[in-house]
Amino acid sequence: MAGTSNESDRRRGAMRALAADVPQVVKPALGKRGFSEGQLVAQWKDIVGADLARRMMPEKLTFPPGERRDGTLRLRVAPGFALEAQHREPQILERLNAFFGYRALARLALVQGPLPTEPATTLRRRRDLAPNERAALTQRVAGITDTELRDALTRLGEAVIGTSGDKIR
Repeated sequence: MAGTSNESDRRRGAMRALAADVPQVVKPALGKRGFSEGQLVAQWKDIVGADLARRMMPEKLTFPPGERRDGTLRLRVAPGFALEAQHREPQILERLNAFFGYRALARLALVQGPLPTEPATTLRRRRDLAPNERAALTQRVAGITDTELRDALTRLGEAVIGTSGDKIR
């Protein structure tokens, strides 16, 4: 029989951690912006610190043709913060190059503009369900005989309802 057991597990639909597939899923989107690994975007807050991450975000990473050194990182910077970011450029470059482990970046290109109000990597805070919402959810899953499935769907419903502004009907 040709192939490995890992290959046959994949064909049979064996359970795998979602995190194992994330790099392959996001690589095409991030690759268009020069983020081949995606770790720069994923770990942005840890690299530059929470204060700077709130005021700037990476948009595009470019390198000279045929090189992987002395690149330029384009950053979207909150309006009014560009001057401070420009003064802090040496510190920011030092942190970024320490992340890469070599002198990957030589300069920053700052573009002023509004930042997303909520980074994609953060989850919304869940609120407690109102009694009528909890009763409606319980009623919706009551017909499910498999207790594990019913409990899982209840948790999912609580998460969805608790993070949205909409009330369940």
